[in-house]
Amino acid sequence: MKVNREMIDPQLRRRGYLFDLFMRSRSEGGFLRSMKRARRLTSLLKGRGKKGLKKKEVHLLRKNGSRLRLCIYEPMEKPGRLVPGVLWLHGGGYAQGIPEQSAGTCKRLMDTKPCVILAPDYRLSIDAPYPAALEDAHLTLLYMKDHAKELGIRRDQLMVGGESAGGGLAAALTLYARDRKEVNIAFQMPLYPMIDPSGTTESAKENNAPIWNQKTNSFAWKRYLGDLYGEVLPVYAAPSLARDYSALPPALSFVGDLEPFRDETIAYMENLRNAGVPVSFRLYKGCYHGFDLICPRANISEEATTFFLDGFGYAVDHYTAAQP
Repeated sequence: MKVNREMIDPQLRRRGYLFDLFMRSRSEGGFLRSMKRARRLTSLLKGRGKKGLKKKEVHLLRKNGSRLRLCIYEPMEKPGRLVPGVLWLHGGGYAQGIPEQSAGTCKRLMDTKPCVILAPDYRLSIDAPYPAALEDAHLTLLYMKDHAKELGIRRDQLMVGGESAGGGLAAALTLYARDRKEVNIAFQMPLYPMIDPSGTTESAKENNAPIWNQKTNSFAWKRYLGDLYGEVLPVYAAPSLARDYSALPPALSFVGDLEPFRDETIAYMENLRNAGVPVSFRLYKGCYHGFDLICPRANISEEATTFFLDGFGYAVDHYTAAQP
């Protein structure tokens, strides 16, 4: 899908193309260099708090003996009751990013409904390919369940979400958790998720939109899949390959109509709906990847954010899942 300037929402154009100068990569080596450069920049946020949020860090022990840094965000004032727990996974093409970059989203979620948010500093593909990030997400999910009471979390309201690669991890984690039968997830929020490495959908083919195009997407998938790239993949690596959507939690997502992930997001949400899973979904016209984060004050970004937060509020009021 070729994208030209006139197709983009006028409020998104200028900043989108400016950011694109930083994001666009012409080669796999260039992608790796840009991701390492982005990591150096985002590292400046490491350890920072967010006004209006209480933040603490814990370190979880992985099976290999290394430790996973986990950021925990809590309401400034104790709610006086147990609240939902949200596992939030940051974006970055599986190749860059840290939990602190999602602090604004965490604040908006908490302002919508009091909750406790766990944001893991999962391993990036430029250091460790699949399944490292998924293992870190699952380790965080188990920690959230096993320590729910001390965290002030309701055991029957464990939720997961993320944007872009984080959305892809959220989708993978719901499949993984369902199949392992250790944790029941009450609600999932995979926002414009990165779930299909094939590049064969109409929205992905020849996509040249700002911020994240198909060429960049292919470089990112090669890094994430490592030796599995081009091989038969497990659904936990590429959730678009899933065939069984039964017993998955209710879902919310949105996506822009100009970005590579449009068709894979639509197909994933339709498959959930066809399996009888409650779904809330919106498609936003004239929007490239991550438009809500790149241009948060644009009218269409505010509309998408309101849809997302209203959906989260509805889920808190209506969805639970008792633990096995």
